[in-house]
Amino acid sequence: MSDVEKAAEETPAYGSEDVLEDTPESTAPPAPRVKARRSPWNRGRDRVVAALIAVGVVAVALVVGATSDSAATDRTEAAPPPALPAAPDKVPGSMAEIWSAPSGATPVPVVAGDSVATANGGEVAALDPLTGQIRWHYTRDLPLCTLDQAWGRLNAVYHKTLNCSEVTQLDPATGRITAQRNGNAELGTQLVGDGSHVTATGKKLLTTWRDDLVQSAEYGQVPALVNAGKQPRTGCTYGTVEAASGKVGVIERCPGDPADRLTVYKAAPDKDDEPQVSFSSVLAGKRARVIAMSGDLTAVVLPDQKLLVIYNGDGTQRAAYPLDVPPADLAQDPPSGVEATTETAQNMYWFSGSKVVALSRDDLSPRWTLSSALGPGITFAQQLVVPIKGGLAVLNENDGSTIRTVGVERRGYSGAVRLAAAGPVLLEQRGQTLTALK
Repeated sequence: MSDVEKAAEETPAYGSEDVLEDTPESTAPPAPRVKARRSPWNRGRDRVVAALIAVGVVAVALVVGATSDSAATDRTEAAPPPALPAAPDKVPGSMAEIWSAPSGATPVPVVAGDSVATANGGEVAALDPLTGQIRWHYTRDLPLCTLDQAWGRLNAVYHKTLNCSEVTQLDPATGRITAQRNGNAELGTQLVGDGSHVTATGKKLLTTWRDDLVQSAEYGQVPALVNAGKQPRTGCTYGTVEAASGKVGVIERCPGDPADRLTVYKAAPDKDDEPQVSFSSVLAGKRARVIAMSGDLTAVVLPDQKLLVIYNGDGTQRAAYPLDVPPADLAQDPPSGVEATTETAQNMYWFSGSKVVALSRDDLSPRWTLSSALGPGITFAQQLVVPIKGGLAVLNENDGSTIRTVGVERRGYSGAVRLAAAGPVLLEQRGQTLTALK
């Protein structure tokens, strides 16, 4: 036997010698067999179900994303524009069109800061007043109800479902969204401002918001009414609406009243769900129209009596003046329930449909009347300018005398004209078109 064979025979295998002994006492029991737990996703049909669920979740996410408001919005922003040049010292002797743009959802030219805003279809756009070039735009797949500016911001009201329920507030300089809300404004609404609040007009409901678009008051037929009995009257319809000094004035036509009613209430009542009425008085006639408010005073036109009546803040009559306005001008309420009015440092101006009536800002008394007008006047280049047939009239604010006239080519348009000014540019809203003159 070789040395190697001897060493192998004498050297035990790996492990103790006891392991090599084949006895029952030394044999280790076999390890118990543990049955593997089947995963609920091990079966083929389970994996198919899981895949279908995942596909469904992705599909729902895609549908929600595609149909969300953000997906249906196209918008751009811009840097703040440069300051506009100043207006001239006096109205130029001639003015011509420098650009025009469609703007069917603006009842008047909308000027905010150094930009002019248009609203057409579903698009709000900020334009350079000097060139008409678009600086930024905000577009949704919804039609616009109206656009206005208040607090130095633009308020765009969109039509969704049954009413004008989507409101977006935009910074006119950049196009940045500053606030959004859902509301209950009616179709055909227009916004009326008092300096601190805006009120959306309607035939059965008036809704008021503060500058962050938080609702401050509802007056009339409130949808989804929670607390009944809070509104002062039911079944009424509304005519014209005005606002000033934190108050809203409205002509009401209510069952049981012998004539129209003038109601003035606070834009921000003490209780959120209950209007706070300053006064409500039945008038001397029907077809009444509230045309102006200043401080605590309210001016109402009574067509049948041919009177302009001024009311104090408690509803008492302060004064009455004869009114020389053609009956056809007052045959029906103006669109959206908003009178064509403007104001300057001296006067307030009401356009009846054919005449401009100048009212004193102090007591709303009539000062003078201009016939053959197309709209109320504004201050442009430190002078009062009123649109007339064939152009513009530059007037003396004290007595309404004509200083001079300026011819303007309106390409056959003969309807009402609303004015606004942006630096050296005079803007005319002619129906659904905004036109810039310089």
